[in-house]
Amino acid sequence: MGVNNLSVVLKKKDEIVLENRPVSEPGPHEVLIGIDTVGICGSDVHYWKNGRIGNFIVREPMVLGHESSGTVVRVGSKVTHLKPGDRVAIEPGVPCRMCEFCKSGRYNLCREVKFCATPPVDGSLCQYYTHAADFCFKLPEHVSLEEGALLEPLSVAVHACERARVTAGKTVLVTGAGPIGLCNLLTAKALGATRILVTDISESRLEVAKKLGASHVVCVGGKDAGASAEEIRSSLGAPPDITVECSGAESSVRLAILVTKSGGTVVLVGMGPPEITLPIVDAAIREVDVRGVFRYANCYPTALELVASGRVDVKPLITHRFRLEEAVRAFETARSGEGGAIKVLIQNK
Repeated sequence: MGVNNLSVVLKKKDEIVLENRPVSEPGPHEVLIGIDTVGICGSDVHYWKNGRIGNFIVREPMVLGHESSGTVVRVGSKVTHLKPGDRVAIEPGVPCRMCEFCKSGRYNLCREVKFCATPPVDGSLCQYYTHAADFCFKLPEHVSLEEGALLEPLSVAVHACERARVTAGKTVLVTGAGPIGLCNLLTAKALGATRILVTDISESRLEVAKKLGASHVVCVGGKDAGASAEEIRSSLGAPPDITVECSGAESSVRLAILVTKSGGTVVLVGMGPPEITLPIVDAAIREVDVRGVFRYANCYPTALELVASGRVDVKPLITHRFRLEEAVRAFETARSGEGGAIKVLIQNK
């Protein structure tokens, strides 16, 4: 199809450029999508400023972006559930479909998964993008393409709340009021959690959490874990049944273990340092379950249903919109948090 495909490329650490790349033809089970909206994720910013996340290292130029939606332009010969003109949300990780994890339904743990904008796989922050058709979800007419792009972070929250077994009547602590923490707040509320307390070091983000339905907020900046735990217990009237840790900060992980109710559950969503010091004996003797969370599996349909039904409104998370040509400025805004940035979108319009 030629080379008119403006793409946002991370050339190396600290260097983002716009360049035209070829448009790839869809294979038999793929679709070619005209990208509309891409949200900037913390991982995109991390690759830009650090050149790596753990063992995933940027060794060659890579197209960024994985929170995406768009309109189908062309379909492969074997695709039957989508047609040109369909608006879709793109689930960015495509697994092998054949290993034990894929076959057991936990395909997020597949060792061969190809995930957008995770080295060496190119992302979807471009004008045209080819993707596996079975990982594209058609949007109902009343769900916007912006909301479609936000199904990615919302799916992280759906998976986290499933791993935490959030159900009606539970009391939930969410540590970290960034986009993922706020998505977990919205999801826990939709699942029936009655009291949800959100912590952060930013008062402005806690104000957003209040507007989105948090029953309590606690600013933990400058406080030790003991003081924060006491304030949380006092605010809720009891320890939380469940803590969803979304910051990755060692202090927050420690707080999560110390404050969660005996017999309760802590899920680790935020990605922080590879090794930290934890009060592990406290967790053991109080039987606090500590569970890992990595991306999501089979969560896009649930996330879409939550949005389509009106149970979850992700639109208030959107604070900034930029055109594709303004990508560098968009990334600077996402990194700095300028103007109270929460979710920054880049749009090909």
